[in-house]
Amino acid sequence: MRPGDLFATHFIDHKAPGAPAQIAEQLRQDGLVTLAGLATRNSVRAFASRIMTISAHRDSDSDGLTTIRCIPRHAGRPGFAGLGTGELDPHTERSSLPQPPRLMLLACSQPADRGGECLLTDGRSVHADLRHHKGGEAADAFTLPRTAYFGAGDGHAAQVLSPHSGGRVAIRLRFDALARWSPMVQPHLPDLRAAALRHQQPLRLQPGHGYLLDNERWLHARTAFTGDRVHWRALGDPRFAFAPGFTPSLHAARTEALSWS
Repeated sequence: MRPGDLFATHFIDHKAPGAPAQIAEQLRQDGLVTLAGLATRNSVRAFASRIMTISAHRDSDSDGLTTIRCIPRHAGRPGFAGLGTGELDPHTERSSLPQPPRLMLLACSQPADRGGECLLTDGRSVHADLRHHKGGEAADAFTLPRTAYFGAGDGHAAQVLSPHSGGRVAIRLRFDALARWSPMVQPHLPDLRAAALRHQQPLRLQPGHGYLLDNERWLHARTAFTGDRVHWRALGDPRFAFAPGFTPSLHAARTEALSWS
């Protein structure tokens, strides 16, 4: 997939008639919507409020939005990497909560001078890879309850893959210092990380551009950057019916250079 295709393929004009219903349906089917026309903080909050019930975050401001930019005093602190300039590994937002927010909206106010690309991974492709690799051993292991602990002392014991009714699956993941693993899944971590990185797709947002993702399906990451990169983020739960997780792929995703080395 060429850079830029991800934005074009998933774009919806959120100001068009019938857009809310179209956005809800695309989230149910694909788990991702890309957007434009989010050039101000007020426009981001107004759109987010129509789609979700915004939930507060440790770092959010009084309006519920979080300003994502480099804050030097947080440098090197576990759990604060998003407020630095370094790269971020693929992760689920707020994975340390018993029930992470279902939706995440990220909008660009000012891009970095260099770097700072968003990197998105469809968890459906990760699940398919693990299910079809080595007889599905890794997928089975990552479905075992309480085989991961995400967060600090107030974190949550869970598993990477959570089964739901109708065969649906949800993914929850982080790779940083606040992720701890049961010995039962540690042998499979290299395969999990390889799959999460292999299926990353770049998305460089321009001012006013953004994306809305299903936090139980898509993992997000970021490249390192220089300059004053500023984004706004909203987290919350949908104002529309949304079954837990995603429908698994029947076949492993095809990759040009598939390698588990």
